[in-house]
Amino acid sequence: MKIINAASTRLIILFLCCAGTSLLQAQNSRFSYNKYSNGKGDSLNYRMLFPDSDTLRRYPLVIFLHGSGERGNNNEAQLQWGVSNFATDQAMAMHPAFVIAPQCPDGQGWANITRSNKSLQLAPTPAKSMELLIELIHKMTKDFRIDTNRIYITGLSMGGFGTYDAIERYPHLFAAAVPVCGGGDVSKAVSIAHIPMWIFHGAEDPAVDPVYSIDMVLALTKAGARPGFTQYPSVGHFSWIAAYSDPLMMGWLFSQHK
Repeated sequence: MKIINAASTRLIILFLCCAGTSLLQAQNSRFSYNKYSNGKGDSLNYRMLFPDSDTLRRYPLVIFLHGSGERGNNNEAQLQWGVSNFATDQAMAMHPAFVIAPQCPDGQGWANITRSNKSLQLAPTPAKSMELLIELIHKMTKDFRIDTNRIYITGLSMGGFGTYDAIERYPHLFAAAVPVCGGGDVSKAVSIAHIPMWIFHGAEDPAVDPVYSIDMVLALTKAGARPGFTQYPSVGHFSWIAAYSDPLMMGWLFSQHK
């Protein structure tokens, strides 16, 4: 029987961590650096993943919204969680797509909502970052071969709230949505009941109450929708790790059409 001592174990763990970091960096390097400006002095940093550019077909577009901890202006932090799963060799071979990962500036958010106890209400106007993102999406559909019947949006935590905000304000733009540990205005459920949705949350999330997701699932179901819902037991706020690693979710998302 081969015995592995503590020093060997530490070396193995260090090797695996380094290998994982190197792989993540390689995947993130596939995202180009970009900035959108609207000509009015407003701009939005974003990273972009391209599919095979040598074909004449149209590709889906995935919008990925990061969480509050990744805000800033370095145009890098938004790739820390989740979105790299769209840039693996397997994902790019099985589900080629344009992927946009914008970065929300410090002090701003994707969603413009008001909170009262456990209730969320959509504000009349979108947040500036959301307004710029929608402008960017429309520009993308003009500049690239994007299948406008397959525009998907997903996001985690602050980005999960942003995902609901986007589909509730622009319900005819998106073909599917995957909000992860977020929340939305349940009074708008009827207007988004036609959008295929798979909602994820951790049952022990201390940062975003799972009730937000549960309430949305119930409201959507009452409105006639059939949303997917995965609540991970014994999981806190990091439910996005499992959600974006799920090949079933990826396959489901890319199968959706308007």
